[in-house]
Amino acid sequence: MNSAFTKHSDTVPAKIEVPAPTAWPIVMAFGLTLAFAGLLTAGSVSILGAVLTIAGAVGWFREVLPAESREGLPLVQEEVAVQTTRETVEQIAGIGAASRAWLPLEIYPISAGIKGGLAGGAVMALLAMLYGGLSGNGIWHGINLLAAGLFPAMATQTATQVGTFNLHEFLVAVPIHLVISLLAGLLYGAMLPMTPRRPILLGGFVAPLLWSGMMYGSLAFINPVMNQRIDWPWFVLCQIAFGIVAGVVVVVQERISTRQNVPLMVRMGVEAEGLVLEHQKENQEDLR
Repeated sequence: MNSAFTKHSDTVPAKIEVPAPTAWPIVMAFGLTLAFAGLLTAGSVSILGAVLTIAGAVGWFREVLPAESREGLPLVQEEVAVQTTRETVEQIAGIGAASRAWLPLEIYPISAGIKGGLAGGAVMALLAMLYGGLSGNGIWHGINLLAAGLFPAMATQTATQVGTFNLHEFLVAVPIHLVISLLAGLLYGAMLPMTPRRPILLGGFVAPLLWSGMMYGSLAFINPVMNQRIDWPWFVLCQIAFGIVAGVVVVVQERISTRQNVPLMVRMGVEAEGLVLEHQKENQEDLR
C-alpha cells in the first residue's frame, strides 16, 4: 500500500507528497476568456479560445487521471515559540472591558437611504434639465435619453426631437430614474457608516467616479442611443451632485444602534431580552 509520506523515522516523516504544479488550468481559463471575447471581436478569436479550452481541459485531466501527479517536498520541523511583553489585552476605546467590538455600532435606518436617494435623484434631474436648456436640445433631452434603450426609433431622431416632451418616454424614464436613485440611496445608507470620518469624500466623489467609470464601459451595451448622445462631463457632474446631496441627507439623519450584540434568541423573537438578562444573572450567581 502506497503511503503519502516517505518515512525518515517511525514518527517523523522526511517528505510529504503534494499535488504537482501544472499550468493547464491557466491555459483553460485563458481559452475560455478568448472564447467569450471573440463574441465581441471576431470569430477567429473564439475558435482559438475553444482550441485552448479543450487543450487545457484534456491536459488538466491527464494530470489527475488515471493517477494523480504528485511530488515530494521535504518536511522541515520547526519549533515556534510565541512570546509577548504584554501582560493584558488592550480594549478598544469606547467599547468597554466586558463587551466585544461589533462594527459598525450604529447604522442609518432604511428611511435615511430613501430620503437621500430621492433628494439626490431630484438634484440630478434638475441638472439634466439645465444641461438640456443650455445646450439648446430641450429640457427633456436627458430624461428622454434615459428611456432611449426601450425606444429604438429614437436612434434616428435629431437632438431637438429627443428633447421634446413625450408622454410615453416620460412614463418610462421616471420609474427607471426613481428605482436607480433609491437603490443608490440605500447603498449610501449602508456604506457611509463604514467610513464615518469622511462620508462626503466617499459618497460625493469616490463612489460617483467609480459608478461613472463603470457606466462608461458598459453603456454601449445597456443603452446604445444614450451612449452616442451623452455628454460625459455633464454626466459625471450630475453623478457627483447626486453623491454629495444624497450623502449629506443620509449623514444628517439620526443613527440607530445595531443589535449585533443581542443574543440570537432575542433577535429571532423566541425570548424576551429581559428573560435573557435574568438567565445570565442566575448563571453568574450559580457560578459564584
